[in-house]
Amino acid sequence: MSGHGPEPDGTRSVPLFPLPNVVLFPRAVLPLHIFEPRYIQMTDDALKGERLIAMALLKDGWEKNYYSRPSVEPVVCVGCIASWERLDDGKYNFLLQGLYRARLLKEEPVDLPYRIGQLQSLNETPTMEIDLSTERQHLEDLFQEDLCGMGQLDQQFRHLLASPMTTPDIADLMAFNFIEDVGIKQSLLEEPNVRLRVERTVEVIRHVRQNLKQMARRQNDRPSMN
Repeated sequence: MSGHGPEPDGTRSVPLFPLPNVVLFPRAVLPLHIFEPRYIQMTDDALKGERLIAMALLKDGWEKNYYSRPSVEPVVCVGCIASWERLDDGKYNFLLQGLYRARLLKEEPVDLPYRIGQLQSLNETPTMEIDLSTERQHLEDLFQEDLCGMGQLDQQFRHLLASPMTTPDIADLMAFNFIEDVGIKQSLLEEPNVRLRVERTVEVIRHVRQNLKQMARRQNDRPSMN
Protein backbone atom coordinates (compact mmCIF):
# COMPACT_ATOMS: atom_id res chain seq x y z
CA MET A 1 0.00 0.00 0.00
CA SER A 2 1.29 3.47 -0.80
CA GLY A 3 0.84 6.52 1.37
CA HIS A 4 0.48 6.74 5.13
CA GLY A 5 -3.25 6.20 5.55
CA PRO A 6 -4.89 3.08 6.96
CA GLU A 7 -5.98 0.12 4.85
CA PRO A 8 -9.36 0.32 3.04
CA ASP A 9 -11.02 -1.38 6.03
CA GLY A 10 -9.55 1.23 8.35
CA THR A 11 -6.90 -1.04 9.89
CA ARG A 12 -3.16 -1.47 9.59
CA SER A 13 -0.24 -2.88 11.56
CA VAL A 14 2.14 -0.32 13.08
CA PRO A 15 5.03 -0.58 15.58
CA LEU A 16 4.06 0.63 19.06
CA PHE A 17 6.31 2.95 21.04
CA PRO A 18 4.90 3.02 24.59
CA LEU A 19 6.07 5.78 26.92
CA PRO A 20 4.80 6.86 30.35
CA ASN A 21 4.52 10.61 29.84
CA VAL A 22 4.12 11.35 26.13
CA VAL A 23 0.92 11.89 24.15
CA LEU A 24 1.31 12.76 20.48
CA PHE A 25 -1.38 14.58 18.47
CA PRO A 26 -1.98 14.81 14.72
CA ARG A 27 0.19 17.52 13.09
CA ALA A 28 2.38 17.87 16.20
CA VAL A 29 6.11 17.13 15.91
CA LEU A 30 7.79 15.14 18.68
CA PRO A 31 11.60 14.97 19.01
CA LEU A 32 12.78 11.57 20.23
CA HIS A 33 16.13 10.12 21.26
CA ILE A 34 16.21 6.36 20.73
CA PHE A 35 18.72 4.43 22.83
CA GLU A 36 17.13 1.12 23.92
CA PRO A 37 18.22 -1.75 21.62
CA ARG A 38 14.63 -2.89 20.98
CA TYR A 39 13.61 0.59 19.85
CA ILE A 40 16.77 1.02 17.79
CA GLN A 41 15.65 -2.08 15.87
CA MET A 42 12.13 -0.66 15.67
CA THR A 43 13.54 2.51 14.13
CA ASP A 44 15.74 0.53 11.72
CA ASP A 45 12.72 -1.44 10.54
CA ALA A 46 10.45 1.61 10.31
CA LEU A 47 12.98 3.46 8.18
CA LYS A 48 13.12 0.52 5.80
CA GLY A 49 9.36 0.76 5.35
CA GLU A 50 6.86 3.61 5.56
CA ARG A 51 8.50 5.24 8.62
CA LEU A 52 5.35 4.82 10.74
CA ILE A 53 5.38 4.52 14.54
CA ALA A 54 2.40 4.73 16.88
CA MET A 55 2.95 6.56 20.16
CA ALA A 56 1.08 4.86 23.01
CA LEU A 57 0.67 6.08 26.59
CA LEU A 58 1.54 3.51 29.26
CA LYS A 59 -1.16 2.90 31.86
CA ASP A 60 -0.50 3.36 35.58
CA GLY A 61 1.59 0.57 37.05
CA TRP A 62 3.83 0.26 34.01
CA GLU A 63 6.95 0.35 36.22
CA LYS A 64 6.41 -3.27 37.30
CA ASN A 65 7.08 -4.70 33.84
CA TYR A 66 8.40 -1.90 31.64
CA TYR A 67 10.80 -4.25 29.85
CA SER A 68 8.00 -6.70 29.09
CA ARG A 69 4.56 -5.68 27.76
CA PRO A 70 2.91 -3.25 30.17
CA SER A 71 -0.65 -2.17 29.37
CA VAL A 72 -1.18 0.88 27.17
CA GLU A 73 -4.12 3.20 26.64
CA PRO A 74 -6.51 2.06 23.89
CA VAL A 75 -6.14 5.11 21.62
CA VAL A 76 -2.80 6.03 20.07
CA CYS A 77 -1.48 8.54 17.56
CA VAL A 78 0.17 7.19 14.42
CA GLY A 79 3.12 9.30 13.35
CA CYS A 80 5.65 9.37 10.54
CA ILE A 81 9.38 9.85 10.98
CA ALA A 82 9.89 13.20 9.26
CA SER A 83 13.67 13.46 9.67
CA TRP A 84 16.33 11.47 11.48
CA GLU A 85 19.99 11.00 12.20
CA ARG A 86 21.82 7.87 13.26
CA LEU A 87 24.56 8.55 15.79
CA ASP A 88 28.01 6.98 15.82
CA ASP A 89 26.98 4.62 18.63
CA GLY A 90 23.97 3.36 16.67
CA LYS A 91 21.38 5.37 18.56
CA TYR A 92 18.89 7.62 16.77
CA ASN A 93 17.50 11.11 16.99
CA PHE A 94 14.36 11.68 14.96
CA LEU A 95 11.31 13.88 14.60
CA LEU A 96 7.97 12.08 14.60
CA GLN A 97 5.04 13.99 13.10
CA GLY A 98 1.57 12.93 14.15
CA LEU A 99 -0.77 11.81 11.37
CA TYR A 100 -4.01 10.44 12.80
CA ARG A 101 -5.74 8.95 15.84
CA ALA A 102 -6.18 5.18 15.97
CA ARG A 103 -7.65 2.56 18.27
CA LEU A 104 -5.53 -0.42 19.30
CA LEU A 105 -7.52 -3.53 18.37
CA LYS A 106 -4.93 -6.07 19.43
CA GLU A 107 -1.22 -6.71 19.53
CA GLU A 108 0.20 -9.02 16.92
CA PRO A 109 2.20 -12.09 18.03
CA VAL A 110 5.50 -11.35 16.31
CA ASP A 111 9.01 -12.59 16.99
CA LEU A 112 10.44 -9.12 17.49
CA PRO A 113 11.85 -7.28 20.52
CA TYR A 114 9.32 -4.46 20.08
CA ARG A 115 5.54 -4.49 19.93
CA ILE A 116 3.29 -4.21 16.88
CA GLY A 117 -0.34 -3.23 17.12
CA GLN A 118 -3.23 -3.79 14.77
CA LEU A 119 -4.76 -0.33 14.64
CA GLN A 120 -8.04 1.03 13.36
CA SER A 121 -8.38 4.71 12.54
CA LEU A 122 -10.60 6.40 15.12
CA ASN A 123 -14.15 6.90 13.91
CA GLU A 124 -14.67 10.60 14.63
CA THR A 125 -17.89 12.62 14.69
CA PRO A 126 -17.08 15.46 12.29
CA THR A 127 -18.19 19.05 12.60
CA MET A 128 -18.18 21.94 10.17
CA GLU A 129 -15.70 24.75 10.67
CA ILE A 130 -18.51 27.33 10.77
CA ASP A 131 -19.93 25.55 13.80
CA LEU A 132 -16.66 26.18 15.66
CA SER A 133 -16.54 29.94 15.08
CA THR A 134 -17.27 30.69 18.74
CA GLU A 135 -14.52 28.37 19.96
CA ARG A 136 -12.04 29.85 17.49
CA GLN A 137 -12.89 33.36 18.67
CA HIS A 138 -12.31 32.25 22.26
CA LEU A 139 -8.87 30.96 21.30
CA GLU A 140 -8.05 34.19 19.47
CA ASP A 141 -9.04 36.16 22.56
CA LEU A 142 -6.85 33.97 24.79
CA PHE A 143 -3.81 34.65 22.62
CA GLN A 144 -4.21 38.42 22.31
CA GLU A 145 -1.29 38.99 24.66
CA ASP A 146 2.05 37.28 25.13
CA LEU A 147 2.50 35.57 28.46
CA CYS A 148 5.80 35.42 30.28
CA GLY A 149 8.14 32.96 28.59
CA MET A 150 5.60 32.14 25.86
CA GLY A 151 6.13 35.04 23.47
CA GLN A 152 7.45 33.12 20.47
CA LEU A 153 5.02 30.23 20.90
CA ASP A 154 2.11 32.61 21.40
CA GLN A 155 3.05 34.43 18.21
CA GLN A 156 3.13 31.16 16.28
CA PHE A 157 -0.39 30.33 17.43
CA ARG A 158 -1.68 33.80 16.58
CA HIS A 159 -0.41 33.19 13.05
CA LEU A 160 -2.12 29.79 12.96
CA LEU A 161 -5.39 31.28 14.18
CA ALA A 162 -5.19 33.85 11.37
CA SER A 163 -4.50 31.12 8.80
CA PRO A 164 -6.87 28.73 7.01
CA MET A 165 -5.85 25.84 9.29
CA THR A 166 -8.93 24.23 10.79
CA THR A 167 -9.86 24.84 14.42
CA PRO A 168 -9.67 21.11 15.36
CA ASP A 169 -6.11 20.94 14.01
CA ILE A 170 -5.10 24.07 15.92
CA ALA A 171 -6.75 22.71 19.07
CA ASP A 172 -4.69 19.51 18.76
CA LEU A 173 -1.48 21.51 18.43
CA MET A 174 -2.41 23.63 21.44
CA ALA A 175 -3.14 20.53 23.52
CA PHE A 176 0.26 19.11 22.59
CA ASN A 177 2.18 22.32 23.33
CA PHE A 178 0.40 23.84 26.33
CA ILE A 179 -1.17 21.05 28.37
CA GLU A 180 1.18 19.24 30.74
CA ASP A 181 -1.25 16.78 32.35
CA VAL A 182 -0.89 13.56 30.34
CA GLY A 183 -4.24 12.29 31.60
CA ILE A 184 -6.02 15.30 30.13
CA LYS A 185 -4.02 15.00 26.92
CA GLN A 186 -4.95 11.34 26.57
CA SER A 187 -8.63 12.10 27.16
CA LEU A 188 -8.50 14.70 24.37
CA LEU A 189 -6.76 12.25 22.07
CA GLU A 190 -9.46 9.66 22.75
CA GLU A 191 -12.46 11.98 22.29
CA PRO A 192 -14.15 11.01 18.99
CA ASN A 193 -16.59 13.94 18.96
CA VAL A 194 -14.64 16.74 17.31
CA ARG A 195 -16.80 19.56 18.66
CA LEU A 196 -16.65 18.28 22.23
CA ARG A 197 -12.89 17.84 21.87
CA VAL A 198 -12.41 21.43 20.72
CA GLU A 199 -14.70 22.79 23.45
CA ARG A 200 -12.80 20.84 26.11
CA THR A 201 -9.46 22.00 24.73
CA VAL A 202 -10.58 25.63 24.84
CA GLU A 203 -11.64 25.16 28.46
CA VAL A 204 -8.32 23.62 29.48
CA ILE A 205 -6.23 26.17 27.56
CA ARG A 206 -8.17 28.99 29.23
CA HIS A 207 -7.30 27.50 32.62
CA VAL A 208 -3.64 27.12 31.62
CA ARG A 209 -3.44 30.74 30.45
CA GLN A 210 -5.07 32.01 33.64
CA ASN A 211 -2.54 30.11 35.74
CA LEU A 212 0.34 31.56 33.72
CA LYS A 213 -1.04 35.07 34.23
CA GLN A 214 -1.31 34.51 37.97
CA MET A 215 2.25 33.25 38.14
CA ALA A 216 3.47 36.31 36.23
CA ARG A 217 1.58 38.62 38.61
CA ARG A 218 3.08 36.93 41.67
CA GLN A 219 6.57 37.32 40.22
CA ASN A 220 5.95 40.99 39.48
CA ASP A 221 4.59 41.58 42.99
CA ARG A 222 7.70 40.21 44.70
CA PRO A 223 9.69 42.94 46.45
CA SER A 224 12.91 43.94 44.75
CA MET A 225 16.17 42.91 46.42
CA ASN A 226 17.91 46.05 45.15
